[in-house]
Amino acid sequence: MKYTVLKETHEKMGAKMVEFAGWYMPIQYEGLKQEHLNVRENVGLFDVSHMGEIRVRGDKALSTLQWLTTNDIAALENGQAQYSLFPNAQGTGLVDDLIVYCIDKHKDYLLCVNAANKDKDLQWLLENNQGADITDESDQWAQIAVQGPKACELLTRVLGAKFNHIQSFHFENFDYNSETLIVAKTGYTGEDGAEVFLPNSVAVAFWQELVEKGQDLSVKPVGLGARDTLRTEMKYSLYGHEIGEDTNPYEAGLGWVCKPMKKDFLGKDNIVKVKEEGLKSKLVGFQMVDRGIARADYELFSFDNKPVGRVTSGTPSPSLGINIGIGFVDIDYSAIGTEILVEIRNKKVKAKVVKTPFLQKS
Repeated sequence: MKYTVLKETHEKMGAKMVEFAGWYMPIQYEGLKQEHLNVRENVGLFDVSHMGEIRVRGDKALSTLQWLTTNDIAALENGQAQYSLFPNAQGTGLVDDLIVYCIDKHKDYLLCVNAANKDKDLQWLLENNQGADITDESDQWAQIAVQGPKACELLTRVLGAKFNHIQSFHFENFDYNSETLIVAKTGYTGEDGAEVFLPNSVAVAFWQELVEKGQDLSVKPVGLGARDTLRTEMKYSLYGHEIGEDTNPYEAGLGWVCKPMKKDFLGKDNIVKVKEEGLKSKLVGFQMVDRGIARADYELFSFDNKPVGRVTSGTPSPSLGINIGIGFVDIDYSAIGTEILVEIRNKKVKAKVVKTPFLQKS
């Protein structure tokens, strides 16, 4: 079991702790619904120090990442970030999804990868390295996400007015207690805010200052439970659910991070072939019409009882007060308004394909 530097802080704040991807993490504090709604209405703090950080440096850093990711790393300038994918060698699926942070154009990049996949991703990078210096820096970094409509006000109180100049998917360095923080305008909730990479030595102090200076903003800590419902409302993909070793990016709605016209990359021909031949399935959002909660791996059926897909994620939506789900369906059943059936405990109940994200942000 691995522990983040904030473990004791969570326990003192009353967190219910669980094992997640080999880490001892807070699943909830006062309750999933309350934490979820507070992120939507005020500001929440997430300990995401379990995420992996891999550094790719040197004269071959860009060429290595261009080959191993689907998005166009060459387009990044210093201080910019980019969502991307690691395709597998055959182009038949995905090794992981990640965010790439450009520290020094062409020469220095920080990759943030999923906690459960970090070791696999590192091995994949090393096996397919084109000559870069690749280092696992995960043990050096803690990570705190600050999310919600009042997140920027809180971060400005702690970091100063400079924070207000950061644009979406950009980042800046900040001095904090004689250490350097990387503050990125990224997140996994659909709300405003930032993800802060910081040395373990200052993580507890930074967390505590956020709590102290955010009292009048109704700041609250948030566990992994609400993190999952928040991302589901936005139809953000989670590795092991919406994407995995058998996922095509175009079918998963991630064609926007594939740049086959800009560059060559691992598995490109087979990835693009699926699109060119016509998608056979598509990732959709659906709302339950009948009572019931769709859960991952439940089967989806047409009204004439034909299997047409499977659920990848499902939950009651705290923001909307309805039961929602995400899943892959045969392309003929992917249009908005299409009615499908979800098999829940040997009973088929009605659902309807709807526009996503489920929560439409103004």
